[in-house]
Amino acid sequence: MTRIIENFAEVSSMYDAAFVDLWGCMHNGLTAYEEAVAACRSFRARGGKVVLLTNAPRPRASIAAQLEHFNVPSDCYDTIATSGDSARLALFSGAVGNKVYHIGEERDLPFFEPLHMVETPQKITRVPLEEADSMVVTGLFHPDGEPEEMRAQFLYAKTKGLKLLCANPDVIVDRGHKREYCAGALAKLYTEMGGESLYFGKPHPAIYDLARRRLAELAVVPDDRIVCIGDGIATDVKGAVGEGLDVVFITGGLAAKETLTQRQPEPEALEAYLALHQMAVTYAMGFFR
Repeated sequence: MTRIIENFAEVSSMYDAAFVDLWGCMHNGLTAYEEAVAACRSFRARGGKVVLLTNAPRPRASIAAQLEHFNVPSDCYDTIATSGDSARLALFSGAVGNKVYHIGEERDLPFFEPLHMVETPQKITRVPLEEADSMVVTGLFHPDGEPEEMRAQFLYAKTKGLKLLCANPDVIVDRGHKREYCAGALAKLYTEMGGESLYFGKPHPAIYDLARRRLAELAVVPDDRIVCIGDGIATDVKGAVGEGLDVVFITGGLAAKETLTQRQPEPEALEAYLALHQMAVTYAMGFFR
């Protein structure tokens, strides 16, 4: 059976770097988890590097500012790799067209700011759907929205053969006790309708390449000394497994109900959940601490 650990300190000496998910691990969309902050500080105190690895569709500077608002202090991590930056790298490198229809909130507009990682970036212009040669989705137009609201626009886009660049593969997220849809839910709908969706966050390789590049700026760490920590079975766990990295599955987030997690998961429920998703994890614990 999966090894259930009480805290990260039980196994942290085996690793020199941790790729740590944000939403559901470090904060709940409203405020920081104090035990998670303490765990990261302790890991860093002994020389470990913490890379916050998030499917947020915004640049890392925007995430750093948001973390400060959530009371996640800058001394508990070393750097940030976002799905947004991974997708921006693709966008400005020419993965899709340069006249894009943007689906998302105004707070996501930093996504379209110039990216210095690309030497000769494409010029990107946001246009109405009728003028677009591609689509970029950073989220729904409003937090209470439903993916089905975009069905008519997606039908039109599919007939034009537009590609959809998804800046956040997450389908759902819990903001406090409220569940909301993310960009991944729209990309999933477009794909189901026969459209082509491109993904750049977890579990897809591009964001792990970015995370390794950001880590390499700090230290040389081989893959067998990197551990991933996250609560998404289809994102954090699947991505880590696909990259051949060890993973700590945080069961008290998106899978709390299915794994019967109070402080820790119920072992049989955990194994049933992993079997259902055909996944194996290195470790599991209820909450990151």
